[in-house]
Amino acid sequence: MADQPPRDPRRPGARPPFASRPAGRAGAPFPPRRPKGGGKPPAWTGDDDVALLYGWHTVAEALANPRRRFRRILATENAANRIAEEGLAFPVAPQIVRPSEIDKLLGADAVHQGLLAEADHLPSPRLKDIAKTDLVLVLDQITDPHNVGAIVRSAAAFAVSAIVTTARHSPAATGVLAKSASGGLEHVPFCLVTNLARALAELKENGMLVVGLDSEGPADLEDTPLRAPLALVLGAEGKGLRQLTRETCDVLARIDLPGVIKSLNVSNAAALSLGMARRVMKRR
Repeated sequence: MADQPPRDPRRPGARPPFASRPAGRAGAPFPPRRPKGGGKPPAWTGDDDVALLYGWHTVAEALANPRRRFRRILATENAANRIAEEGLAFPVAPQIVRPSEIDKLLGADAVHQGLLAEADHLPSPRLKDIAKTDLVLVLDQITDPHNVGAIVRSAAAFAVSAIVTTARHSPAATGVLAKSASGGLEHVPFCLVTNLARALAELKENGMLVVGLDSEGPADLEDTPLRAPLALVLGAEGKGLRQLTRETCDVLARIDLPGVIKSLNVSNAAALSLGMARRVMKRR
Protein backbone atom coordinates (compact mmCIF):
# COMPACT_ATOMS: atom_id res chain seq x y z
CA MET A 1 0.00 0.00 0.00
CA ALA A 2 1.35 3.41 -0.93
CA ASP A 3 2.15 5.86 1.84
CA GLN A 4 -0.65 8.28 2.59
CA PRO A 5 0.22 11.95 2.01
CA PRO A 6 0.64 13.95 5.23
CA ARG A 7 -2.12 16.28 6.34
CA ASP A 8 -1.70 19.86 5.25
CA PRO A 9 -0.08 21.63 8.24
CA ARG A 10 -1.35 24.97 7.00
CA ARG A 11 -4.91 23.98 7.93
CA PRO A 12 -5.72 25.50 11.36
CA GLY A 13 -5.35 22.82 14.00
CA ALA A 14 -3.59 20.30 11.74
CA ARG A 15 -0.68 18.31 13.14
CA PRO A 16 2.63 19.52 11.66
CA PRO A 17 5.13 17.03 10.19
CA PHE A 18 7.40 17.41 13.24
CA ALA A 19 4.64 16.25 15.63
CA SER A 20 5.56 13.85 18.41
CA ARG A 21 3.60 12.01 21.07
CA PRO A 22 2.40 13.84 24.20
CA ALA A 23 5.05 14.66 26.77
CA GLY A 24 2.67 14.69 29.74
CA ARG A 25 0.26 17.18 31.28
CA ALA A 26 1.09 20.25 33.30
CA GLY A 27 -0.44 21.36 36.56
CA ALA A 28 -3.41 23.73 36.44
CA PRO A 29 -4.87 26.60 38.48
CA PHE A 30 -8.05 24.52 38.67
CA PRO A 31 -8.06 20.73 39.20
CA PRO A 32 -8.63 18.86 35.91
CA ARG A 33 -12.34 18.45 35.24
CA ARG A 34 -13.86 15.00 35.80
CA PRO A 35 -17.41 14.53 34.57
CA LYS A 36 -20.02 12.93 36.75
CA GLY A 37 -19.77 9.18 36.60
CA GLY A 38 -15.99 9.20 36.07
CA GLY A 39 -14.07 8.90 32.83
CA LYS A 40 -11.94 11.39 30.98
CA PRO A 41 -13.05 14.99 30.49
CA PRO A 42 -14.04 16.10 26.99
CA ALA A 43 -11.06 16.98 24.84
CA TRP A 44 -10.12 18.06 21.36
CA THR A 45 -9.16 14.94 19.45
CA GLY A 46 -7.47 13.83 16.24
CA ASP A 47 -5.39 16.56 14.61
CA ASP A 48 -6.66 18.95 17.29
CA ASP A 49 -5.07 17.07 20.21
CA VAL A 50 -1.99 19.26 19.88
CA ALA A 51 -1.76 23.02 20.35
CA LEU A 52 0.08 24.61 17.45
CA LEU A 53 1.39 28.00 18.62
CA TYR A 54 3.12 30.57 16.43
CA GLY A 55 3.95 34.25 16.55
CA TRP A 56 5.88 36.26 19.13
CA HIS A 57 3.15 37.08 21.66
CA THR A 58 1.57 33.62 21.44
CA VAL A 59 4.78 31.67 21.95
CA ALA A 60 6.39 34.10 24.42
CA GLU A 61 3.33 33.98 26.71
CA ALA A 62 3.33 30.19 26.47
CA LEU A 63 7.03 30.03 27.35
CA ALA A 64 6.34 32.19 30.41
CA ASN A 65 3.56 29.82 31.52
CA PRO A 66 4.95 27.03 33.76
CA ARG A 67 1.78 24.99 33.16
CA ARG A 68 2.39 24.71 29.41
CA ARG A 69 4.14 21.50 28.28
CA PHE A 70 6.01 21.74 24.97
CA ARG A 71 6.69 18.95 22.51
CA ARG A 72 8.73 20.65 19.77
CA ILE A 73 9.86 24.22 19.04
CA LEU A 74 11.12 25.71 15.78
CA ALA A 75 12.81 29.11 15.93
CA THR A 76 14.90 31.28 13.69
CA GLU A 77 18.24 32.44 15.06
CA ASN A 78 16.94 36.00 15.49
CA ALA A 79 13.82 34.82 17.32
CA ALA A 80 15.86 32.57 19.61
CA ASN A 81 18.16 35.48 20.45
CA ARG A 82 15.15 37.71 21.19
CA ILE A 83 13.70 35.07 23.52
CA ALA A 84 16.98 35.06 25.45
CA GLU A 85 17.09 38.87 25.56
CA GLU A 86 13.58 38.91 27.05
CA GLY A 87 14.76 36.63 29.87
CA LEU A 88 12.69 33.68 28.68
CA ALA A 89 13.93 30.13 28.32
CA PHE A 90 13.06 27.28 25.99
CA PRO A 91 11.89 24.26 28.05
CA VAL A 92 13.00 21.99 25.19
CA ALA A 93 15.91 22.61 22.87
CA PRO A 94 14.61 24.51 19.84
CA GLN A 95 15.36 23.48 16.29
CA ILE A 96 17.04 26.51 14.68
CA VAL A 97 15.64 26.98 11.18
CA ARG A 98 15.35 29.55 8.43
CA PRO A 99 12.08 31.53 8.21
CA SER A 100 11.23 29.77 4.95
CA GLU A 101 11.09 26.43 6.74
CA ILE A 102 8.34 27.72 9.03
CA ASP A 103 6.63 29.29 6.01
CA LYS A 104 6.45 25.84 4.43
CA LEU A 105 4.63 24.49 7.48
CA LEU A 106 2.21 27.36 8.06
CA GLY A 107 1.92 29.03 4.69
CA ALA A 108 3.48 32.27 3.55
CA ASP A 109 0.57 34.35 4.88
CA ALA A 110 1.03 33.25 8.51
CA VAL A 111 2.79 35.91 10.61
CA HIS A 112 4.98 33.60 12.69
CA GLN A 113 7.83 36.02 13.48
CA GLY A 114 10.27 33.14 13.50
CA LEU A 115 8.55 31.05 16.19
CA LEU A 116 6.50 27.87 15.94
CA ALA A 117 5.80 25.50 18.83
CA GLU A 118 3.87 22.31 19.34
CA ALA A 119 2.51 21.84 22.86
CA ASP A 120 -0.08 20.04 24.95
CA HIS A 121 -3.39 21.79 25.47
CA LEU A 122 -3.81 23.24 28.93
CA PRO A 123 -6.06 21.13 31.21
CA SER A 124 -9.77 21.86 31.37
CA PRO A 125 -10.95 23.22 34.76
CA ARG A 126 -14.02 21.86 36.55
CA LEU A 127 -17.35 23.64 36.29
CA LYS A 128 -17.87 23.68 40.04
CA ASP A 129 -14.52 25.44 40.44
CA ILE A 130 -15.09 28.15 37.86
CA ALA A 131 -18.59 28.73 39.33
CA LYS A 132 -16.80 30.14 42.39
CA THR A 133 -15.07 32.84 40.31
CA ASP A 134 -16.64 36.19 39.46
CA LEU A 135 -16.87 36.17 35.64
CA VAL A 136 -17.06 33.41 33.03
CA LEU A 137 -17.80 33.39 29.29
CA VAL A 138 -19.86 30.67 27.62
CA LEU A 139 -19.70 30.16 23.84
CA ASP A 140 -22.61 28.43 22.11
CA GLN A 141 -21.22 26.88 18.91
CA ILE A 142 -19.11 29.83 17.77
CA THR A 143 -17.01 28.14 15.10
CA ASP A 144 -14.78 30.79 13.51
CA PRO A 145 -11.27 30.52 15.01
CA HIS A 146 -10.48 34.20 14.35
CA ASN A 147 -13.56 35.25 16.31
CA VAL A 148 -12.93 32.84 19.17
CA GLY A 149 -9.29 33.92 19.33
CA ALA A 150 -10.31 37.57 19.53
CA ILE A 151 -12.83 36.65 22.27
CA VAL A 152 -10.06 34.92 24.23
CA ARG A 153 -7.90 38.04 23.96
CA SER A 154 -10.74 40.23 25.28
CA ALA A 155 -11.47 37.69 28.01
CA ALA A 156 -7.87 37.94 29.20
CA ALA A 157 -8.10 41.74 29.18
CA PHE A 158 -11.25 41.69 31.35
CA ALA A 159 -9.95 39.01 33.76
CA VAL A 160 -12.42 36.30 32.74
CA SER A 161 -11.76 33.13 34.74
CA ALA A 162 -12.58 30.61 32.00
CA ILE A 163 -14.39 30.07 28.71
CA VAL A 164 -16.97 27.28 28.71
CA THR A 165 -17.64 25.57 25.39
CA THR A 166 -18.16 22.15 23.86
CA ALA A 167 -15.32 20.14 22.36
CA ARG A 168 -17.54 19.53 19.33
CA HIS A 169 -18.78 22.40 17.14
CA SER A 170 -16.00 24.64 18.46
CA PRO A 171 -12.54 25.44 17.09
CA ALA A 172 -9.67 23.95 19.08
CA ALA A 173 -7.25 26.18 20.99
CA THR A 174 -4.57 25.95 18.34
CA GLY A 175 -3.31 27.50 15.11
CA VAL A 176 -5.23 30.58 13.92
CA LEU A 177 -7.24 30.76 17.16
CA ALA A 178 -4.08 30.81 19.28
CA LYS A 179 -2.51 33.45 17.04
CA SER A 180 -5.65 35.64 17.20
CA ALA A 181 -5.70 35.28 21.00
CA SER A 182 -2.21 36.87 21.11
CA GLY A 183 -1.15 35.03 24.25
CA GLY A 184 -4.58 35.07 25.90
CA LEU A 185 -4.77 31.27 25.93
CA GLU A 186 -2.23 31.19 28.74
CA HIS A 187 -4.51 33.28 30.99
CA VAL A 188 -8.04 32.09 30.16
CA PRO A 189 -8.49 28.31 30.20
CA PHE A 190 -11.12 26.50 28.15
CA CYS A 191 -13.57 24.48 30.22
CA LEU A 192 -14.70 21.77 27.80
CA VAL A 193 -18.13 20.21 28.32
CA THR A 194 -20.17 17.59 26.52
CA ASN A 195 -23.58 19.24 26.82
CA LEU A 196 -23.81 23.02 27.08
CA ALA A 197 -27.32 23.19 28.56
CA ARG A 198 -26.37 20.77 31.33
CA ALA A 199 -23.21 22.79 31.97
CA LEU A 200 -25.27 25.98 32.34
CA ALA A 201 -27.62 24.20 34.73
CA GLU A 202 -24.63 23.09 36.81
CA LEU A 203 -23.26 26.64 36.93
CA LYS A 204 -26.66 27.84 38.14
CA GLU A 205 -26.80 25.10 40.79
CA ASN A 206 -23.47 26.38 42.08
CA GLY A 207 -24.77 29.94 42.47
CA MET A 208 -23.75 31.53 39.17
CA LEU A 209 -26.08 34.00 37.41
CA VAL A 210 -26.32 32.96 33.74
CA VAL A 211 -27.11 35.81 31.31
CA GLY A 212 -27.59 35.14 27.61
CA LEU A 213 -26.82 37.85 25.04
CA ASP A 214 -29.76 37.99 22.65
CA SER A 215 -31.02 40.71 20.31
CA GLU A 216 -34.57 40.02 21.56
CA GLY A 217 -33.63 40.34 25.23
CA PRO A 218 -36.11 42.31 27.37
CA ALA A 219 -33.57 44.96 28.47
CA ASP A 220 -30.18 46.36 27.61
CA LEU A 221 -27.32 44.55 29.35
CA GLU A 222 -26.29 47.77 31.08
CA ASP A 223 -29.78 48.03 32.64
CA THR A 224 -29.95 44.35 33.59
CA PRO A 225 -29.34 43.50 37.27
CA LEU A 226 -26.00 41.71 37.32
CA ARG A 227 -24.03 40.21 40.15
CA ALA A 228 -21.02 37.99 40.64
CA PRO A 229 -20.54 35.16 40.04
CA LEU A 230 -21.70 35.82 36.49
CA ALA A 231 -21.66 33.80 33.26
CA LEU A 232 -22.23 35.65 29.97
CA VAL A 233 -23.43 33.41 27.13
CA LEU A 234 -22.81 34.30 23.48
CA GLY A 235 -24.20 32.55 20.42
CA ALA A 236 -22.92 32.13 16.90
CA GLU A 237 -23.25 34.95 14.40
CA GLY A 238 -26.45 34.72 12.43
CA LYS A 239 -27.95 31.86 14.46
CA GLY A 240 -27.49 33.36 17.90
CA LEU A 241 -28.22 31.27 20.97
CA ARG A 242 -29.81 27.87 20.42
CA GLN A 243 -33.31 27.43 21.82
CA LEU A 244 -32.31 25.13 24.70
CA THR A 245 -29.47 27.47 25.61
CA ARG A 246 -31.89 30.43 25.70
CA GLU A 247 -34.31 28.51 27.88
CA THR A 248 -31.58 27.51 30.34
CA CYS A 249 -30.29 31.07 30.93
CA ASP A 250 -31.57 32.93 33.99
CA VAL A 251 -32.18 36.03 31.90
CA LEU A 252 -31.65 37.32 28.36
CA ALA A 253 -30.23 40.76 27.63
CA ARG A 254 -29.51 42.76 24.50
CA ILE A 255 -26.88 45.36 23.59
CA ASP A 256 -28.50 48.61 22.42
CA LEU A 257 -26.46 50.53 19.85
CA PRO A 258 -27.06 54.21 18.99
CA GLY A 259 -25.79 54.05 15.41
CA VAL A 260 -27.32 52.98 12.11
CA ILE A 261 -25.78 49.49 12.33
CA LYS A 262 -27.54 47.58 15.08
CA SER A 263 -25.43 44.45 15.29
CA LEU A 264 -21.79 43.67 16.04
CA ASN A 265 -19.33 40.96 15.15
CA VAL A 266 -19.50 38.38 17.96
CA SER A 267 -15.96 39.12 19.13
CA ASN A 268 -16.75 42.85 19.36
CA ALA A 269 -20.00 42.05 21.16
CA ALA A 270 -18.03 39.93 23.63
CA ALA A 271 -15.61 42.76 24.40
CA LEU A 272 -18.42 45.30 24.79
CA SER A 273 -20.53 43.02 27.01
CA LEU A 274 -17.54 42.20 29.22
CA GLY A 275 -16.83 45.90 29.69
CA MET A 276 -20.48 46.56 30.55
CA ALA A 277 -20.60 43.63 32.95
CA ARG A 278 -17.47 44.78 34.77
CA ARG A 279 -18.84 48.31 35.16
CA VAL A 280 -22.26 47.15 36.36
CA MET A 281 -20.79 44.67 38.87
CA LYS A 282 -18.40 47.32 40.15
CA ARG A 283 -21.28 49.65 40.96
CA ARG A 284 -23.13 47.00 42.97
